[in-house]
Amino acid sequence: MDTVLPTTLDDALEALAADPEATILAGGTDLMVEVNYAALRPSSVIGVRRISELKEWDGRFIGSGVTYTRMEHGPVKALAEAARTVGSPQIRNAGTLGGNLGTASPAGDALPVLAALDAEVVLRSTRGERTLRWDDFITGVKRTALAPGEIIMGARLPERIPERQAFAKIGIRNAMVISIASCCVFRDEDGATTIALGSVGPTPVRPRRAEEVASSEQTLSESTLAEVQRLVAEEVSPITDHRSTEAYRRHASGVLARRLLERIA
Repeated sequence: MDTVLPTTLDDALEALAADPEATILAGGTDLMVEVNYAALRPSSVIGVRRISELKEWDGRFIGSGVTYTRMEHGPVKALAEAARTVGSPQIRNAGTLGGNLGTASPAGDALPVLAALDAEVVLRSTRGERTLRWDDFITGVKRTALAPGEIIMGARLPERIPERQAFAKIGIRNAMVISIASCCVFRDEDGATTIALGSVGPTPVRPRRAEEVASSEQTLSESTLAEVQRLVAEEVSPITDHRSTEAYRRHASGVLARRLLERIA
């Protein structure tokens, strides 16, 4: 296996242009699991952990090399809450936002936050830079629109983020667990609400009808909260697997969304 360890973005892009099918390695918290279980045998690897440009957090732009530990202490409350739920301190010190995006697992904890904010994903290659909205970038279970030769630069958040925000997830333990269902909610002072859920669809789910109902009232009534819970449970598309059943995930999604709305409203 060939390994390249560039220290600048230009060097990384040149290495990737020379070998567009090379595997990008940042924290390795997902990639090395596949390697260890022989599910992946990359012929060449480009390590990007030494590249300072990918670690930048400039206002609303979060570099792909920003770790969960940094997100845990960052200014976006919901993202900090999501980061705190990720693995152990060792995993949070290594795992990155770019890894979550590149892996595109339905259970990626940062992804519902990016989805609820309609964040953009910034990509770069020697051909130039392009930007995709989160739902154009994440195309399916562990599938993305990343083209050969491209590196994930990071995520760009909207200029204005509502102060009322929260994230929570459900798992078989209280810590160091892959989510059975996760949810992020943002709510503005005028009642405008966005909701995104993880682990209950092939990609993060935005329950649009539930958002519309939640946004219709500045002060949420019990009947509206109940309707949001019902609609969220209807709009997700979970599966049954070794972690949970479709029925439980559907129920949990509605309960999570309602509880978060009650918390921030």
